[in-house]
Amino acid sequence: MTVLPTFSDVVAASARIKGQAHRTPVLRSRYLNALSGVELFFKAENFQRVGAFKFRGATNAILALPEDVRQKGIIAFSSGNHAQAIACAAREAGVPAVIVMPEDAPAVKLAATRGYGAEVVTYDRYSQDREEIAARLVAERGGTLLPSFNHPDIIAGQGTAALELMEETGPLDALFVPVGGGGLVSGCALVTHEVAPDCAVIGVEPAAGDDARQSMAAGHIVKIAAPRTIADGAQTTSVGDITFALMQRYVRDIVTVDDAALAATMRLLAERMKIIVEPTGCLAPAAALAAAPQWQGRRVGVLLSGGNIDITRFAQLVG
Repeated sequence: MTVLPTFSDVVAASARIKGQAHRTPVLRSRYLNALSGVELFFKAENFQRVGAFKFRGATNAILALPEDVRQKGIIAFSSGNHAQAIACAAREAGVPAVIVMPEDAPAVKLAATRGYGAEVVTYDRYSQDREEIAARLVAERGGTLLPSFNHPDIIAGQGTAALELMEETGPLDALFVPVGGGGLVSGCALVTHEVAPDCAVIGVEPAAGDDARQSMAAGHIVKIAAPRTIADGAQTTSVGDITFALMQRYVRDIVTVDDAALAATMRLLAERMKIIVEPTGCLAPAAALAAAPQWQGRRVGVLLSGGNIDITRFAQLVG
């Protein structure tokens, strides 16, 4: 297994991506605070470049590569947000990128990835293995494969979201974070352990894809079939060995949220906070609101991981 990233790696990532990634706002809602009885702090990564936290890890990983390696190009696989992040970060670094994406990925994500200048190779997520396709592309074309979550520099970059959040809010009692492959939650947990060790980090998965919860309970990585959920950014089949090792050390619990709760939370955030958050980005707020009785009067952080959703699909879900 690759050496695990450290808090120092997150600090280095923060310096490396400064001027590239946005320092996103921390939003508050008097209505949601009153509704829940909890003091909520929303880290709004839906306002990040490419509309999701993924730009942090992608930028850090690409800039951390030696220049001669970087120029050979980047290959990645993603359902959408990592795809856009790699495409944009590669364009900013002046290097080519090839992205393997599911053919049923949201049209807005496919279009944006191509718009940033990347070549897109599509596949059927239910019958083909994206990792095998990406490995074949590396063998045929060369370049560096940057996975969407199981990479030390990706994880360190994602952890900068929690670093910024707690620089602004101070220590929190709990932090709810979406879980797909575990890059964001493991990076955020790594930071939280260092700067707010009493803060409980709680990962949130879609109910249809609870591989991380099963893995934490079993003590080893559990792989599942590709889950069918509106949270397309969390349709992973398993966490990675690096992310799982960090989750075992620093994540207190993994909970799940069903699709109906995600759609209701999308509508709630649009109506009350006037923001568009994609289904995956609603995992953390949906879980935080459901768990509010356990955190009465406490300070709770919530990662809104992204806002990339086709506006017609958004209207269908909130309607």
